[in-house]
Amino acid sequence: MANTDPLIKANADVVCQVLKPARPVPDIIEDARNGLLSRPRTLPPKYFYDAHGSDLFERITETREYYPSRTENELLQRHARDIIASSNPDQILELGSGSSRKTQRLFDACVDLGHACNYAPMDVCEDMLLQASQELSGKYDWLAINPIVGDYHAGLDNLPSFTGRRLFVFLGSTIGNFEPAAAQRFINEIEKCMRAGDRLLLGADRVKDPAILEAAYNDNDGVTAAFNLNVLRVLNRELHANFVPDRFRHRAEYNPTHQRIEMRLVSEHEQHVHLGRLEADIKLQSGETILTEVSHKFTPESLQALVTHSGLTLQEHYQADDDYFSLILAHK
Repeated sequence: MANTDPLIKANADVVCQVLKPARPVPDIIEDARNGLLSRPRTLPPKYFYDAHGSDLFERITETREYYPSRTENELLQRHARDIIASSNPDQILELGSGSSRKTQRLFDACVDLGHACNYAPMDVCEDMLLQASQELSGKYDWLAINPIVGDYHAGLDNLPSFTGRRLFVFLGSTIGNFEPAAAQRFINEIEKCMRAGDRLLLGADRVKDPAILEAAYNDNDGVTAAFNLNVLRVLNRELHANFVPDRFRHRAEYNPTHQRIEMRLVSEHEQHVHLGRLEADIKLQSGETILTEVSHKFTPESLQALVTHSGLTLQEHYQADDDYFSLILAHK
């Protein structure tokens, strides 16, 4: 049965807890100063996700070309009963939960198995957490939900304590947005939060035909392009900048050396941009780029190494029939 620690709120009284950062995280001013004022120009992908950007990402997951979300959801649907039965969680704690849409496959499995647990979704966006919690409460009236507002980049040292078994969930191949060393540090950090009997469920995109990978980030409807370009509007709003999105184009290419997709904004013209809050100007050459996201892809061997090098034990490796995507279940 679900753990009844007092930190868990009833569905009718869902209140977001705020996770105290364990370490400082750069804000948009610092990230822009470090990434935009020197070459090569870069920007962290977290700034994609304002309200409009989050809506655009949901549309990306519905495009014909973007297989990762669809394939991961199918894997969860197929193996959720096994995941719940073998992990037997008192709490499902999801890092970067977003809309919690795919996590519902795990709750459906709980219903099928007659298993009760509670859910702790963690995300940086409080509005999204509250909306997802409300929707989940309407669908699963037995599910106690305790949303956590926080940025996992700021560390996990201050996660609420919990005495039962936890299933840590990190889906969407978000682990691919980390540089390899940072990805290993993050899995190490999760491992330090786990106790004997806890599990980690990790979703990861796989190395495959570059044409398939590039198509997933260059959909014919231009949704990913709009998603990429929207970050310029975020910069305009947050930095009092004057980027003109129509003067840029979207580009996403596979880098075989680093086994990753690299997404960039390409300046179509020579242009000057003023960044008001930085009291700085930048000059972009025609063809110059801003790297906005990397998405590393994995092999079975690199996934196993990621898990075992953290001290976790690989329990199950669920693979799509076409080897496009993997779900890893590991235990302390």
